[in-house]
Amino acid sequence: MQGMTSSALPAPTRRLDHAEPLELHFRAQVVAAGDGELALDASAFYPQGGGQNGDQGWLRAGEQRWAVTDTRLDKASGVVWHAVAGDLPPPPVGTPLDGEVDATRRLRQMARHTGEHLLAQAFARVNPAFEVAAVGMRGPDCTLDLGGGPSEADAQASEVLLREMMVAGPLHLETVTVPHTELHAYALRRATSLTGDVRLVMFRDRAGELFDVSACAGTHLPLGNLAAPVTVLGLERVKAGLTRVTFRAGPEAAEYLAGVYRDTRALAQSFSTSPAGLAERIDALRRERGALAAEAEQLRSALAEALVAAVPPEEVAGGVSLRLLTLPQGELLTPVLGATPAGEVRAAVAGTRCGVGSGVAEVDASAVLRSALAATGGRGGGRPELAQGQAEQPQEVLAAVRRAVVQALEG
Repeated sequence: MQGMTSSALPAPTRRLDHAEPLELHFRAQVVAAGDGELALDASAFYPQGGGQNGDQGWLRAGEQRWAVTDTRLDKASGVVWHAVAGDLPPPPVGTPLDGEVDATRRLRQMARHTGEHLLAQAFARVNPAFEVAAVGMRGPDCTLDLGGGPSEADAQASEVLLREMMVAGPLHLETVTVPHTELHAYALRRATSLTGDVRLVMFRDRAGELFDVSACAGTHLPLGNLAAPVTVLGLERVKAGLTRVTFRAGPEAAEYLAGVYRDTRALAQSFSTSPAGLAERIDALRRERGALAAEAEQLRSALAEALVAAVPPEEVAGGVSLRLLTLPQGELLTPVLGATPAGEVRAAVAGTRCGVGSGVAEVDASAVLRSALAATGGRGGGRPELAQGQAEQPQEVLAAVRRAVVQALEG
């Protein structure tokens, strides 16, 4: 490491975060320093890795205090490096320190990681094809990238399975370190390519049966139940045929669900009902909206018929009837033009919107509208029987349509 002030590479850091994950205060000594980082002979700080953030906290020497802003593991040497910040220069090698891990951050990280293990196992029990390809626990919204294409129904089944396991009794954490040559004796949920000594994280149910076994160097809660609730927020298809499951666990899930309930209660109150009655109220409003929409469509059709009847048709070439209409609303274009009968051509403008309907085989509504808009400015198109567009000079469109229709009939 550049700038390191110790005379030799320090020995591997004694990992207190593995031995006692809930012991967040410790004593240690600086064994190396440089580039704003410190290495200690022992540390309770978890170094970033495995989808989990590094710990933060503080180091103290008497009245002097340094903030630990991040931690990382040098895998080659096994040394945990602590990034420190503050107005004071870093303490020199040999300085004894008191360390304190930020408890809130650590406990939330532990809940995320514990929830990740348990939810992944629940998905695997719903369908073994739901294998984990990647995980992310950098923020409150954590992710599992799963193969096998799980559906929303599978996610709900996994949530129910895990909830029932937690209600049935405690899920006790156990950790063991075994040579990789002995991994075959354990039912690992996810295969590992690690060699040498491998740390296994296991959760046992109340009957002593293993619920989940994973090779993992992260920090976890001593009881899996403490990660409750574990809540799936959504599923999304991502690259390589994987499905990304977004979830929350522990206090972050509880905070999310509490917020959802507050919003739901406020929404329910605005509809003069309770959260439990909100679905029924919304269904009633949906039915009412459908009835009103149908009624509005009927009224719109009746108004369209009245507006058409108020404009006498003019006869153009070949005995074809042509109606030119100016409408009060753009929503009337489709009912007016879509009802064009055989032997008639209709053109209408409503503000800057315009359109042509044709019941005459020789008159292509789309071609007529494009011709009219080419002359007056605008864009549009559609099918031979119905076309619509936007006009730059709507007052000129109807006359241009008349010319285009006559040209089509006489051409």
